This record gives sequence, C-alpha cells and structure tokens, in this order.
Amino acid sequence: MSSCVHPIRPTWVPLLAVFLLLGGCTSETPPSTPNVLILFTDDQGYGDLSSYGHPTIETPHIDRLAAEGTRFTAFTTGAWCVPSRTQLMTGRYMPRVDFGGATGANGEGGLPDEEVTLAEALGEAGYATGMAGKWHLGHAEDRFLPPNQGFDSWFGLPYSNDYRKPWVQTDVPLALHRGTEVVEHPINQNTLTTRYTEEAVSFIEEEAGGETPFFFYLAYNMPHLPIHTTDRFRGQSGAGLYGDVIETIDWSVGEVLAALDEAGVAENTIVFFASDNGPWLNLPDRMLQEGNKPWHAGSPGPLRGAKATSYEGGARVPAMIRWPGRVEAEVDTDELVASPDIYRTLLEAGGAELPERPLDGHDLMPFLTGEVEESPRERYYYFLGELEAMRAGRWKLRVAGDTTQLFDLQNDPAERFNRASGHPERVEEMRARMEAFAKEVGAEVAE
Repeated sequence: MSSCVHPIRPTWVPLLAVFLLLGGCTSETPPSTPNVLILFTDDQGYGDLSSYGHPTIETPHIDRLAAEGTRFTAFTTGAWCVPSRTQLMTGRYMPRVDFGGATGANGEGGLPDEEVTLAEALGEAGYATGMAGKWHLGHAEDRFLPPNQGFDSWFGLPYSNDYRKPWVQTDVPLALHRGTEVVEHPINQNTLTTRYTEEAVSFIEEEAGGETPFFFYLAYNMPHLPIHTTDRFRGQSGAGLYGDVIETIDWSVGEVLAALDEAGVAENTIVFFASDNGPWLNLPDRMLQEGNKPWHAGSPGPLRGAKATSYEGGARVPAMIRWPGRVEAEVDTDELVASPDIYRTLLEAGGAELPERPLDGHDLMPFLTGEVEESPRERYYYFLGELEAMRAGRWKLRVAGDTTQLFDLQNDPAERFNRASGHPERVEEMRARMEAFAKEVGAEVAE
C-alpha cells in the first residue's frame, strides 16, 4: 500500500515555499524534546467527522488538526474500551497484560505494577504529566488509578459513564475523582466535556512556561452512551443530539489548540487525536432508557460492523497526528497504523526509555516525517477476548463465527466480499500466523 497525499490548501503552499526560501520565516526548528497531547474520544465512529465524510456534523477544529498534520484512514485500535486504552497506555495487546479481573464498576482488576504506562515512561524522562477524563484500566485499589500509574494529576471518571443504574446494575457509585479522592457524586454529565477542557487548558497554561516538557491525556467520556452536553451546544448541529455532542468535542479541541498557540508551544507539541473504537450500533436494550435512542450511537461511515466486533467498523477509527515542522502536513495516508505504534512513537520522540518487555508497536516517526514511504506496521491482530481476525497488508482474515472470511481491504474496505474460497493458501498461511501469535500472547483463536 502507498500513502495518498492530498494538498488541502494548494493556493498558499507555493507562496509559503517561496517565503521560506527568501528567509521570511523566523520560526526555529522545534527542540528535540516535544510536549505531548493526546485527545481520545469514546465510541466515536469513523464517519462522525466532517473530514471523514459526515454531511451534517461540522468539526472545523478537528479538521484543522488533520489538515496541519497527517490524517490516517486505516488507523486501527481495540474494538472496545479496555483493549484500546491498554494498547495506547502500554503499547501491548490486552492478552499480554494480566489485569487480574474486570475494570468496570464491579471489577477488581487493574494494570499490574510491572506494566509501564506512557505516563510513567515519559515521567521518568522528565515530563510533567496530567490527565482529564476516562481511565477504565482499574479502580478497585488506589494503586490502579492514574495518580499511581504515572500521572501527576487526574480529574475524571474511573470507567465509562454508563456504569450506574438504570444502565448497569451496580451499587458502586459513579463518581468524579480528583486524584484518588471523590469530588462529585452524583455527576453532572452535561458539563463533563467542558470541565475536562478547562482542566486541559489550565494544565497547558501552567506547564508551558516550565523548564520541562509536558504530557497531557484528555480522554473524553463522550460520545459514549448516555450522551450529554451543555445547553450552549444543544440544537447547534444539523444532526440532532449526537451531532451536538460531537460538535462539543470539536469546540473542546479548538480550545486546547488555542491554548497551545497562546502559550507559544504549538510548534513543539505533538498532538494526537483518535477514537477508542467504533460506534455502539449493536447496543443492548438496557441502554435504551431515559431518552437514549438507537440513533445516538454514531456512524461507522463506509465500514462494516460496530463496537465490540472484529469488522473494520469496530476497530478502524478517525485518527490524526500533528507536530509542526516534523510530521508531514496535509497528508492523508491509507497505510496501516495502530494504537500500540503511538505508544512506541511518543516514547521515542520524548527520549524515554523503552520498557524491557515485548511491545506491539513500531516507531512511526521516520514514516511521519517522510523519511520512508511506508508504515513499519505489516499486520494487526483483532482481539475480543479470543483472537478473531488479523490484517496483513491489504488482506484481512476473520475466523469468528461459523465462517472463515477473507477480505481485500484495499478494494473492499466495507468487507462485503468474502474472498476465502479463491485464496485457500493465503487463508491457511494467515491462520497459521494467528495460531502462533495467539500462543505467544496467551490467547486462543476464535472458532
């Protein structure tokens, strides 16, 4: 596969080149140690941004971020909340990590001490670290929470915003935390996005003038059901309440980018944006209460499937990365990239020490800077408990259910045509790879 480059603003690019040649630009090359900002949405589908084709939701700030950096059209992550956050925070597929139990409201599990989170590694490299938003990697003991997983500060929820009655039958209170202390219960979910945004902006303002680089992780609870937004954004979009929620997130991204600009650190800050997984189109009946509707679950765009499936609509998400002067701008790429790669890339860029344990990510920076034309990632594995599918280049083998499916994702990203009968040797070879990798990480291949 090859990268597809599209000049988004062709009228001024030649003028800028002349301006630089004449020495009219006074900006300096960014320092070697960048700040890092991650913006991570929850259950936002591949088709929910205007830059990814939504006809009625307007997302100018996120689209600007994409235009000023590299936009991925084949970015793949976990198909539901916990594996996607595991990959991002540890650089490892979830079966490698011994959580010791579930991490939702009634769960007793959490990240074990031997795992090295992105915050821990960057913190050891001298970064100030902060987080606002959803964690979902353990809460039953304080040692599982973000302040004991490398973050100097945390303001947010320990898991998804539906972990309360009537949506989930639990007596564990859904509570807002600052550090390890509960600061609000019950929660006003209407203002979660705006309050998380204020936390991020405040962190940037405080840390931007310091002597050390900073890392901030803004993990939105939205648009995970039940969806909420403030009165300011209700009725704003042309796509109902769900569109209002997405446009609230877009406003938030604009506020955070503006904070970087105002603090004078935008040129030396890596900004990564993605969703954790696809939309919850296959939501259970328990979610259709208190005003929740099936159409509040977003869109996978042209892709097949949804959250918690190993089809592309579950794992392929909108994603983009910006680092002015380093990451190529105005680039759309269909090269295969995955969330474990972001962990590895950010550690390499930040000068952090890589943990001495198997990592599933690659350093993307040579690809993102244009030094090489192809992504280092050759294959990706789709786990939903068991290993259900793998992608190798343009081909994807899916063995979940009672059929074996082989898709050519280059020609058929919607996974409409099963090509398995015409490529028995390819199916056999990919199935053998799946068996070997499942054994390596301690998982089983789905039957």
